[in-house]
Amino acid sequence: MSKILIRGAKVLGGAPQDVLIDGETIAEVGTGLSAEGAQVVEADGKVLLPGLVDLHTHLREPGREDSETVLTGTRAAASGGYTAVFAMANTFPVADTAGVVEQVWRLGQEHGYCDVRPIGAVTVGLEGKKLAELGAMHESAAGVTVFSDDGKCVDDAVIMRRALEYVKAFGGVVAQHAQEPRLTEGAQMNEGVVSAELGLGGWPAVAEESIIARDVLLADHVGSRVHICHLSTAGSVEIVRWAKSRGIQVTAEVTPHHLLLTDELVRTYNPVYKVNPPLRTERDVLALREALADGTIDIVATDHAPHPHEDKDCEWAAAAMGMVGLETALSVVQQTMVDTGLLDWAGVADRMSSKPAQIGQATGHGRPVSAGEPANLTLVDTEYRGQVDPAGFASRSRNTPYEGRELPGRVTHTWLRGKATLVDGKLT
Repeated sequence: MSKILIRGAKVLGGAPQDVLIDGETIAEVGTGLSAEGAQVVEADGKVLLPGLVDLHTHLREPGREDSETVLTGTRAAASGGYTAVFAMANTFPVADTAGVVEQVWRLGQEHGYCDVRPIGAVTVGLEGKKLAELGAMHESAAGVTVFSDDGKCVDDAVIMRRALEYVKAFGGVVAQHAQEPRLTEGAQMNEGVVSAELGLGGWPAVAEESIIARDVLLADHVGSRVHICHLSTAGSVEIVRWAKSRGIQVTAEVTPHHLLLTDELVRTYNPVYKVNPPLRTERDVLALREALADGTIDIVATDHAPHPHEDKDCEWAAAAMGMVGLETALSVVQQTMVDTGLLDWAGVADRMSSKPAQIGQATGHGRPVSAGEPANLTLVDTEYRGQVDPAGFASRSRNTPYEGRELPGRVTHTWLRGKATLVDGKLT
C-alpha cells in the first residue's frame, strides 16, 4: 500500500495526532483522519519523531567487513530509528578519493535501510601530511560535504588551516577528532584519580581542549566552519561556549556513552569500556548534559564503532577502542536527557535529527513532521523498559557497554521516504 495512517501518535511528544503518509511524503497531519485505502499503524500514544540522523558512524566497509558492512550497519541504524548516517572515512582503503566515497554511497543506495552520506578524509591516507581530494569528493556522485580524519587528529595547524580554507569554497565543514597526539602517547584511559590508582596511562583533558581552542581560532581566522567530534570534557564545553559567543562558526557533538558512563567503570578492566576519547568523570558527564540542553553542544552523534569479538575479548591494553551505539542511542538520550527533564522530545528531535541534518546538509532529513515533508519518521515506545541484549542487534558487532543494563524506550517503527524499514521492532 502506498498510504499509511499512523493513528494517535504524539508528534514530538505533544498531543496525539494522526499522520497520513502517501507514497514518499507526509500528506496530512491532524485528528480523526480517514483511514480509507490506508494501512493503519496504531501508535497508541507512542512518540513520533523525524527520522534520526547520525553525523558520526563507522560502517567499516570497505576493508573491515568482519566488523561491519554497509548492509549490517544500515540495518542497525534503521533498528535505532535512523534514516540517514554519515560514514567515517577510516576504511581500508581510506575514503580519500572520489572513487571510494562513491563506492560507499552506492552501497548505501543498494541496501536501502537508510541513506548513507560518506565523509571524506581530510588528508591522504589519514596520515596528516597532504590534503586529500576534497574538491573531487565534493563534486562526485556522493556529494561529500563533511571531511574528517576521525580516529586521528589533524594535528598540523597548517594542514588544518588549508582544509578549512578549501572547504569554505563550497560550504563544507571539517570535523575534527580533537586529540593532541604527543599528550596522549601510551594513553589507556582518562587521566585522573582512577588512572592513578589503576596505574594506567592517562589521556588528559587538555589534549582535547588544546586542539579545540586552536581550531576554533583557525576557523575564525579563515571564516570557515569547524565541527568538533565526540566532545568529552567540561573544559571543552567552555571553549565551544566562548567561541559561539564570539560568532565563530563551530558546532559540536556528544556521544550517548559520554552522557551516561564514567571512568569509574574502567575499574572492572572490561575492554568494552575502552573508547577514544575515553570515558571521563562524573563532573564532565554533568557538564556535557547541561551543554547539550542549552545548545552549546549542538547534536548527539553515536560514534558507532563496531569491532569483531577478538578485538575486544582480550586484555585491556591490547583491546581496540570503540563501542557500538546506533541501536541504543535514543534510549540513552531518553534516560539522561528526557527522563531527567533536561530536554523534551522536541529537543531530542532537534539534537538527533534536525541539526545533524543541517550540519551535514542531508537534504530531505531532519524536516518537520508536517504535510508536504518527506516521510522520514521514527515511532518510539517511550514507556518501554528492558535490558539490553546484544544478541538481538542487527549490527555485525556486539561491543556494547550496555549489555544487561536496563534502558528506557524502544523504536518500534522506522520509515524511509514512506517505506517501512522497521515494523513492530523487526526489520523488513
